[in-house]
Amino acid sequence: MATKVAKLGIKKEEGWLYYLDKKGNISRAKMGRGRKASKVKPQVVARSGVKRQSGYLYFVDKQGDLSCAKMSRKGRKKTAKRK
Repeated sequence: MATKVAKLGIKKEEGWLYYLDKKGNISRAKMGRGRKASKVKPQVVARSGVKRQSGYLYFVDKQGDLSCAKMSRKGRKKTAKRK
């Protein structure tokens, strides 16, 4: 279950990827979709100053707010090598 971290009210545009950057701000980058990478640099959309916690996924939800959810760490367990 996701929890809201910050209410920002961002209006998302089609063709852009929204993410939490290293400085804790919401940024957006143009999506390539199989074409050559675009020359557009990532743009800061909103300044939130959120500090990341390890093991959580941060995303912009449908309401345009910053939310986080605990990451699921499923998969095959590593076992000792057999001889």
